Order: sequence, then structure tokens, then C-alpha cells
Amino acid sequence: MVAPQLAAVVSKLQTLSTSDHASVVSLNIFVALLCTCIVIGHLLEENRWMNESITALVIGLCTGVIILLTSGGKSSHLLVFSEDLFFIYLLPPIIFNAGFQVKKKQFFRNFITIMLFGAVGTLISCTVISLGVIQFFKQMDIGSLDIGDFLAIGAIFAATDSVCTLQVLNQDETPLLYSLVFGEGVVNDATSVVLFNAIQSFDLTNINPRIALEFIGSFFYLFLASTFLGVIVGLVSAYIIKTLYFGRHSTDREFALMMLMAYLSYIMAELFYLSGILTVFFCGIVMSHYTWHNVTESSRVTTKHAFATLSFVAETFIFLYVGMDALDIEKWRFVSDSPGTSVAVSSVLLALVMAGRAAFVFPLSFLSNLAKKSASEKISFRQQIIIWWAGLMRGAVSMALAYNQFTRLGHTQLRANAIMITSTITIVLFSTVVFGIITKRLIRFLLPHSKVTTSMLSDPSTPKSVTVPLLGSGQDSFEDGLGGIPRPSSIRALLTTPTHTVHHYWRKFDDAFMRPVFGGRGFVPFVPGSPTERSEHNQPQWQ
Repeated sequence: MVAPQLAAVVSKLQTLSTSDHASVVSLNIFVALLCTCIVIGHLLEENRWMNESITALVIGLCTGVIILLTSGGKSSHLLVFSEDLFFIYLLPPIIFNAGFQVKKKQFFRNFITIMLFGAVGTLISCTVISLGVIQFFKQMDIGSLDIGDFLAIGAIFAATDSVCTLQVLNQDETPLLYSLVFGEGVVNDATSVVLFNAIQSFDLTNINPRIALEFIGSFFYLFLASTFLGVIVGLVSAYIIKTLYFGRHSTDREFALMMLMAYLSYIMAELFYLSGILTVFFCGIVMSHYTWHNVTESSRVTTKHAFATLSFVAETFIFLYVGMDALDIEKWRFVSDSPGTSVAVSSVLLALVMAGRAAFVFPLSFLSNLAKKSASEKISFRQQIIIWWAGLMRGAVSMALAYNQFTRLGHTQLRANAIMITSTITIVLFSTVVFGIITKRLIRFLLPHSKVTTSMLSDPSTPKSVTVPLLGSGQDSFEDGLGGIPRPSSIRALLTTPTHTVHHYWRKFDDAFMRPVFGGRGFVPFVPGSPTERSEHNQPQWQ
């Protein structure tokens, strides 16, 4: 009686041991592939066609083919794609570093335009795509999809891939384009996720004006509450580090506290059903403005490079992950009997993505230009084309939302759901590789390097006061331009130059109330034995 039970326990332990060993082997291969992506990306640094996201995708695809062949066509990936892994572990460091490293001068200078593109534009794009799929998919034999699925498809494909776009554009060569596409990408991701969650939570079988108002109110609540939470967590981290002087004992502690509180802002937002993307982004902006200046010099260097490194590794991981999962034989088996339908669905979705983006980029750019008097501040038609094109790429956010809607734990047994997953994979691969390759050439063709640098960075007609940020820079050095902000002398000046006025009063408020409490630029942490302490100790007493 005991022997069979013992044999069963031993067999179970052996199975677990084999499973654990297989996981270790998979992780070893995956880490080795990450190293390979970094090395090949370095070798292709000067290549005008390739970027690291495309490199990781191609390596992931090649690895998937090898695994598919060696497993006899049973599997193509080492890890099953998980939207939880993406949203909880991989996305936060990318979005936080984007807020931490962003050049706030350009970002806040174009804040209204960014919000138009990111929030209003995403709603327009989602509407166009949803209406399009309702019209075309009913004429195709793809299986049973309801109104909730159609609206979810709109939200899924309205999400641009800010990660890939930021790798294509250069922040120094094209600051205006970078700030618009980058800012739109962050707000777009947050808006798409909020839309997707709202579509899943609302009863769409009985739409009426009350539900529409509730939806709009929910959106504004999520946006404002998420932003507020990110700012609060950032300010708390700045106050703690400024008050307790962690650097006097250990610089490791202040760096660890910054990193953990940044991640805390994201998981707190998820805990309260807010947008973690917006929360961690604004937390990064506040930390770069206050907290970063409160740590020791060595910690400033460490944090800047550590956050950038974590973001870089997460980006590479995502594209490698997506590339390997693209050949998942389970999903492609469902569409193997009707490849024409899968191609038609992918083509329709890609056309709707392009139409949905055009439906808001050009009209909203026109409205934005109406509010700007200076020609240097307006978005030219060539720049609008680049913004439209760069935002056509789709990535891991679309993949994660599609898996959430059309699979159960990464698996599906329905033909319609399998078609939607494979179509999403096709569009992600095609847009990232093809559009990503062409974007660099397009920028060089429409905006030659000499024109970009002279018109955007050193335009003599652009006064210093125009390029002043709303928030002081965390790491950027444009502080000397702050002295040129004139105080508005009349109501007319207030109305004609609102941006300058906001800058003026923000600087006064920041210097008088915020920096004395939370630190920031000019704050020097007191560290025993540091050069700062010795210089203060050696100063004459009468000073």
C-alpha cells in the first residue's frame, strides 16, 4: 500500500524536476538571445535601415523557426506570451524612463497638441477602426464576433507602439517630432488601455446617452487621478530623500528608494484601477525635476544609467518575445485551411489603421496650427506626414490587448479568435519591420539633417522665451533661458502669450514653495566627508 504511493510521489518529483530543468534551459537560451540582440544591434548601429527593435524581432523569428523544426512542429517559443508579464514587469521601466529622460522643454511646449493627438486622436482612430471592422468583417467568413469584440478591435489597433517609434526618431535631430510622437505615444497607450477596459466593463448591448456620459466621466477621472497619483508619489520620494539624507550612510539606499517608489506608483495605480502608464510617466517627470537633484552626485549618474538600461533590456525583451511567439503553431493551425481569409483580415485592419490615423493627424494638426502665431511653432505638412507614418507601427500593447480579448491564458480554440490573434501578429511584424525601416529614410527625405537642425534648434526667429519649459529640466540644461521670461503687464498680454505667462508664474511658485520643501535644481545634499562639506568647512566664518 505504501510502495505505490511512494512510487507516485517519486514520479511526481521527477516530473517537477524535469519541468524545472526545462524552465532553466529556456531562460538560459532567452538570456543568450538577449545578449545576441545587444551585440548585433551594436554592430548595426550605423545601419540606416535597421534598428534594435527590428533586430530583436528578426532574431526572435529565426529562433522560433529553429524551435519549430527541432520540436517537430509542436512549438515555436520558449515562453508563452502573457499580458500580465508585459503590463506588470516589462512596460513600467520603459514608460518611467521615458518620463525620467524626456526633454521637458519640448514636451510641455507642445502639451496641448500632444493631448489632442493622444486622447482625442485615439478616440477618433478607435471609432474609425471599429466602424470599419463592423462594415467589412460581416462580409467575411471569420466566425462569430459580437459588438464588444468589434469595439475591442478598435481599441487594440488604436494603440501605437511608442517603444518602436522612439527608437526610430532621434530626440536631438528632430526635437519637435520626437516630443509630439513620444508624448502622443504615452497618452495613446494609456487612452487605449482605458478604452479597452471600459469596453470590457460596460454593458454594450444597451447603449444610451447615460452610459456615454458615464464613459466620458470615467475617462477624465482615470486620466486626472492617474496623473495626480504619479505626481504625489514623485513628490513623496523627493521629500523623503531630501529630508533624511540617505547619502550620508549609503548611496545604495537612495537609489533603491527611487527605483522602488517609481515601481510603487505603477502598482498602486493598478491597485486602484487607474492607468499605471500615466501614473509612472508623470512620476518619472516629477522625480527628474525634484528627486534626482536631491541625491548624491554618484547616485545621479547611477540612476540615470540604471533606468535607461532597464528600459533598454525591457524593450529588447518585448520584441524578442513577440518575434518568437509570432510562429505559435497552435493559432496558425486554425487559419491554415483558409489563408486567404487571414490575409484579407490583416489587409483590411492595416488599411483601417492607416485611415484611422490620417483621420485625426491632419485635421488636429490644422486646429493646432490655428492656435499658433509663430511659423516656427506650427506643424508643417511634411512633419504631419512623418507623424502620421511613424505612428502606424503597432507593437506589444496591441499584442497584449489582443491576447486578453481573444485568448484564455495564451490559448484559444475558436477559429474567429485565432484569426484575430494571427492578424494582430501579422500587423505587428509588418508595421514594425516595414514601416520602421522606411521611417528613417522618410525623415531624411522630408527633413534633411541640415534643415532639421537649423529650423528646430537654432532658428534665429525663435525667441528664448518660446523654448522655455513648463517644468524645469531634470537633467537638461536650459535653465539660463528662464531669466528671459517677462512678467505679463496686462490682461491682453496674459491672453496673447498664455504659455509665457504660465511659465512665469510656475517658476515663481516653484522657487517660492516647491523647491524649499521638495528640493530640486540647486539643492546640494549634505554628505559628511564630501567635497561640498569640506568646501563649506574651509569657508571664512564671516561668509
